[in-house]
Amino acid sequence: MSKTKEVAIVGASGYSGAELASLIAKHPNFSLSGCYVSEQSLDKNKLLSQLYPEHGVLLDTPLLPLSNSAFAEINAQADYVCLCTDHEVSVTLAPKFLAMGKRVFDLSGGFRLATNADYEHYYGFSHPSLQWLEQAEYGLAEWNAKAISQAQLVAVAGCYPTAALNALKPLKQADLLSQQQIIINAVSGVTGAGRKANINTHFCEVSLSPYGLFNHRHTPEITQYLDHDVLFTPHLGNFARGILETIYVQLNPEVTHQQVAQAYQVLADEPLIRLKGDQLPSIKGVVGQPFVDIGWQQQGCQLIVVVAIDNLLKGAAGQALQCMNLAHGLAPELGLKGVWS
Repeated sequence: MSKTKEVAIVGASGYSGAELASLIAKHPNFSLSGCYVSEQSLDKNKLLSQLYPEHGVLLDTPLLPLSNSAFAEINAQADYVCLCTDHEVSVTLAPKFLAMGKRVFDLSGGFRLATNADYEHYYGFSHPSLQWLEQAEYGLAEWNAKAISQAQLVAVAGCYPTAALNALKPLKQADLLSQQQIIINAVSGVTGAGRKANINTHFCEVSLSPYGLFNHRHTPEITQYLDHDVLFTPHLGNFARGILETIYVQLNPEVTHQQVAQAYQVLADEPLIRLKGDQLPSIKGVVGQPFVDIGWQQQGCQLIVVVAIDNLLKGAAGQALQCMNLAHGLAPELGLKGVWS
């Protein structure tokens, strides 16, 4: 049996951090070495279960300030470090933990893109660790498992790209896509915006609305790992969690329904992918679940693909857990599939 790995979570008070902590606390091969927040956080020294009572005694663990002594504790105790922090925090913290010899799983966008120019354009800062940016492996478990299993630093895939790439990479791999731009209309629940108070995500203010037109930072992420031009438009929905994407694809001439169905068979044996065929997915079908649901319908050369995920599970914490499983030589779905009814 594989030795238990100790996992430290930095940024554990956020939605993704708490979700990940609950998964690790229930995992047969991982254990929480500590949950940390910034020294300035109002949540420091509270129990995580106070913030998230739905997890009850499972997370009766204190949120420790990330002080000098905390760094020493992580150095002494943790095998893996998960960063559930803002991207500008992650790019500063990751090299410190990597220098300790830890394996780092970054849930922010701090190491996902290819170049410093991308970060200057889409994130608004100059990347301070180009060496690690070059070495980071992209944490999309179904498509990069071998590299993830060997990586010191894993840039866990973004939530919107997780849905889009799983929906589109089978078509790209089978050479069914025309050269035309792919249009992705996506909607996410409010938890995708994080836990920090913001007037735009205040209950009384939330309405279905688009944002980040033409410049959302997930656009270059999808384009980079698909190697195809996309027009990505995200929307904020008035619900708590889940992502639904409707994707408009122009196929090459004379591509048949059978060819499309066959292309998706590359994912048929993936334990957390559910191929729905012409039965279109819904957010209700994935909330609280670790799955990617993919459905599609075709008319001539026009294909519409619909994909749904839970943004906090498959789109964040569950994806990170899959990457840690791979790093530890475990089945990627361990601790995920079968947990929910």
